[in-house]
Amino acid sequence: MRIVVTGAAGFLGSHLCDALLAEGHDVVGVDNFVTGSAGNLEHMARDSRFGFVEHDICEPFDVGAFDFLFQFASPASPIDYIEHGVETLKVGSVGNFNCLEYARRYNAGFLLASTSECYGDPLEHPQRETYWGNVNPIGPRSVYDEAKRFAEASTMAFFRYHGVNTRIVRIFNTYGPRLQVNDGRVISNLMKQALLGEDMTIYGDGKQTRSFCYVADEVEGILRLSRTEEHFPTNIGNPKEFTILECAELVKEVTGSSSSIRFEPMPQDDPKQRKPDISKAKSLLGWEPRVSLEEGLRMSLPYFSDCLAALRAG
Repeated sequence: MRIVVTGAAGFLGSHLCDALLAEGHDVVGVDNFVTGSAGNLEHMARDSRFGFVEHDICEPFDVGAFDFLFQFASPASPIDYIEHGVETLKVGSVGNFNCLEYARRYNAGFLLASTSECYGDPLEHPQRETYWGNVNPIGPRSVYDEAKRFAEASTMAFFRYHGVNTRIVRIFNTYGPRLQVNDGRVISNLMKQALLGEDMTIYGDGKQTRSFCYVADEVEGILRLSRTEEHFPTNIGNPKEFTILECAELVKEVTGSSSSIRFEPMPQDDPKQRKPDISKAKSLLGWEPRVSLEEGLRMSLPYFSDCLAALRAG
């Protein structure tokens, strides 16, 4: 197939491009590098089946007929989406509309990368796809939360009113190589601080929970979902739940760090717990994650070590 991936230079988008090329597809990546990295795509330049277009999807675009579009364009880390709040809202609204119109034009399949942030600071635990969420629509995180919630609404509208063959994946915390070292997410923060011997920052009391999925598992689940005819949201994440303190201790063990823990005030609207119910993914896709957090951290360690060595050198 000929497949378009928006947000191709991002963490997840670039891994998705790799997986699609490995399956033998022709892939066209689209990105404007607001938060993506050209370095994530360098190794693909040697593959004749990969093409790239630098473009902001908030402007209409057409790179020719295609079979399927993965809509992964959006800032995704707290540092990025708070810095680029207006751009985040635009890419989840205008940008998503442009992608849906493009898929409609060529009668192509479409998959939206949505997020567990649609559940906000959840009052239901674990979170099922039927849960509507507990989201502050005017808080600092709302630029991301509401952009994704609106993107889901527009995706469902194009399915219902225009017959576009859509899917929606709700992605939970994902980590692995190519995660930006300075992006403010839990794993990247803790890995960087542990490797540099700095105090490891824990917000609040550290008892808030997250569920971490290794990138290879996440991409496999997304690809399986893309091959179904399921139009309603599907959780893809790891249901193994860790407190942030437990995660920090595991990072210390994996890195061999002697860093201390430093507690900071909890950011506004930071979720107190986050755990996907993946019953739907298990039954619909025959999917569940295989990589444990410890194993995934050990596989990610060389990448973070190399990134920090490069930062020191330059």
